[in-house]
Amino acid sequence: MKTISNEQLTIQVSPHGAELCSIFANGKEYLWQADPAFWKRHSPVLFPIVGSVWENQYRNEGIAYTLSQHGFARDMEFTLVSEKEDEVRYHLVSNEETLRKFPFPFCLEIGYRIQGKQIEVIWEVKNTGEKEMYFQIGAHPAFYWPDFNADTQNRGFFGFDKEEGLKYILISEKGCADPSTEYSLELTDGLLPLDTHTFDKDALIIENEQIHKVTLYTKEKKAYLSLHFHAPVVGLWSPPAKNAPFVCIEPWYGRCDRAHYTGEYKDKDWMCDRITTMETHLRILKTMAPYAAINFIRNGMGYEEYLQEYARYRKIKPEELWETLNRIHESARGMKTLEDWLAYMDEYTRKLE
Repeated sequence: MKTISNEQLTIQVSPHGAELCSIFANGKEYLWQADPAFWKRHSPVLFPIVGSVWENQYRNEGIAYTLSQHGFARDMEFTLVSEKEDEVRYHLVSNEETLRKFPFPFCLEIGYRIQGKQIEVIWEVKNTGEKEMYFQIGAHPAFYWPDFNADTQNRGFFGFDKEEGLKYILISEKGCADPSTEYSLELTDGLLPLDTHTFDKDALIIENEQIHKVTLYTKEKKAYLSLHFHAPVVGLWSPPAKNAPFVCIEPWYGRCDRAHYTGEYKDKDWMCDRITTMETHLRILKTMAPYAAINFIRNGMGYEEYLQEYARYRKIKPEELWETLNRIHESARGMKTLEDWLAYMDEYTRKLE
């Protein structure tokens, strides 16, 4: 166990999983201390998957591999590679054991740096093989509820850097999600009230880069701690029906399988290689006029293949979707900018009303 500290903050990191095990500040412990009666971990790093793969199996180049929830890195011993007054880093290198579960050579480096009352979490994933590597990685820190009282229902509040239009999805079966059904996140005065029933249906999964900051508030609506992240997905979780003394805020570069997914590993939702591809596509789209952009989305980004899959999943005729998509596409013809097209669509909608 390594300890680093400054005048405001002390943290401890274990070589087992390179896991952050303690955050001590303001005279109290913030990080859950892994009581196995509720949950035996503190803040595991999830790699090379986030969540579960369907039936605990995935396929890479047609070969089936078995991998349990959240992958293997959290249960392996890491090697210390550097230690400073304000930073500690560990790494894990692939070996025969990992290659049996995950057929990609890699080096995973995990670090923690402190500055004032802030902790910066550092992940570096290096592909040490010759083939393109696909992976997911995520955080799973658990924080004590502020002023926890097991005899009351209220637990506090979550606040976000966006207050309107937030959507989430749920786990549906066997630890896998149903992304086809979205729910509205109902905020009160800009905050999400938290109680003993908030997580009765398991984690709330917020996708599509809707938020990049989550703040945990006390029952008196005083900010208690905040997480800032760039990850496109974040999970919010506390063990269902356990009245646990902690809650998790989990930024993910990845997500569990959609229920019944049996496709290739590289084609999983929120695969890291695909996230990088998406960023490239977005840069390309910024340079295009609306008609060309929609054409690129349909053909260059694989949206038409997605609609085929969606139609099969929803058991509807794909022709119904093509008809709507073709009308939308044609409406953008001749428009020079996105603003022009949106203005046209608004006017068209008003006429329909």
